[in-house]
Amino acid sequence: MSTLCVHRLHTGRADRTFSHYDGLYPGHIITTPFQKALLAVGSGVVALQDPYRHDMVAVLGETTGHLVLINLRDRMRNDPEGYTVLTERPKIRLSTLDLEKMASLPDGSFGREYLRFLEDNEVTPDSRAEVKFVDDEELAYVMLRYREVHDLMHTLLGMPTNMLGEVAVKWFEAAQTGLPMCALGALLGPLRLNTRRLQSLFTSLGPWALQNGWQARCVLSIFYERRWDQSLEELRRELKIQPPPVDFTKRRKNGR
Repeated sequence: MSTLCVHRLHTGRADRTFSHYDGLYPGHIITTPFQKALLAVGSGVVALQDPYRHDMVAVLGETTGHLVLINLRDRMRNDPEGYTVLTERPKIRLSTLDLEKMASLPDGSFGREYLRFLEDNEVTPDSRAEVKFVDDEELAYVMLRYREVHDLMHTLLGMPTNMLGEVAVKWFEAAQTGLPMCALGALLGPLRLNTRRLQSLFTSLGPWALQNGWQARCVLSIFYERRWDQSLEELRRELKIQPPPVDFTKRRKNGR
């Protein structure tokens, strides 16, 4: 029943149901606390069954992360660069990226490595869903920004998009942001790993991801769009992110 409620509120029918309200931002769907609870439970059940249902993961994050979003917003406000991000509100979409310029950047630059990540893993920033259920316009942008920099975290952390890489990124994001959906993914993601990858997670990748998440500068406070030509290694040092203990790039080249 909860799953059905999620579907109805997350599809076009929800837009028609609430069309007589003035939303706080384009796409905003007004929901009561009870409806948010139903959405959280239903989306959580679906996300547990299929962690690749990004739409359900998105709903879960929006309906459970209000207090954490306030904290993240305040961290951004108290950082000069983060304040600029909040003020100018850049968006990471194919329409806003100069792909030709990024492709011309030297190997090792942040922009070139991010573009390589997109190409190698056949992903696009346009797949990130718009925010719908956050009842504050500024907090909605903070949530959107978190989604849009997720692939940048993969690039910064050197993690692939397989299950082990996703879990490692979730461990980092859980420590860095405190978002409940990240914590849930960090706790339950390992259940889908085989023994060899579990060992890798618990002995090296996991502790590394947690330590970096705790010590790193707020990753939402970085105006990445102005740092494409910066060295990836230099950006890591600035953010206090240590290089990954496992080089997945070499593994791909070796066919492993």
